[in-house]
Amino acid sequence: MPDEQPTDDHSDVLTPHGPLPTGGSPRAITRWGTPVMHRAQQQVTAYDDALATLAADMVATMYAADGVGLAACQVGEDVAMFVFDCPDDEGVRTVGVVCNPVLTLPEGKDRQLDSDEEGCLSYPGSFEPCARPDWARVDGFGLDGEPVSFDGDGLLARCLQHETDHTLGTVFGDRLSAKSRKKLGKKHDAAAEDYPLTWPASS
Repeated sequence: MPDEQPTDDHSDVLTPHGPLPTGGSPRAITRWGTPVMHRAQQQVTAYDDALATLAADMVATMYAADGVGLAACQVGEDVAMFVFDCPDDEGVRTVGVVCNPVLTLPEGKDRQLDSDEEGCLSYPGSFEPCARPDWARVDGFGLDGEPVSFDGDGLLARCLQHETDHTLGTVFGDRLSAKSRKKLGKKHDAAAEDYPLTWPASS
């Protein structure tokens, strides 16, 4: 998920389950239409060095692409995991890694929709409004196999929902009307030359 609003680099950063892994290398981002993007991802069962290396590469790729979240399928890996570094409504950033995410959303009178614009690093250069609940919580496991939980509002809520969707084979375009998908496609096509298939590894 791209960073669709300015963030304050001096804002607080919350690391409730530790910092993001470092030392990775940016990879080319996998695009919509690739089969791995449109099927549920394999659950993580081995919390090993290979998983940690993948997570580090995902973090490097997310930052190289100026994103706030990235799922493993977006670098072509069939693994139910995402990384994120994303601000909430107050501008406070939270960072984390989630394997095998399970999403919890408000229900009944507590459910309020936010229709801000949304974009996707796997369909770069285009944004469209997408209604989602304005608060979300994700539970799962960290790189050490220990339970993790993250929640928040604003862009953070949108990010947690967007990235969990990726682990289930859903892209945010699936949640748009036919008219909005057409508009999204036109914006994407207009920006295509700015995002070669090797992006952001070649940047």
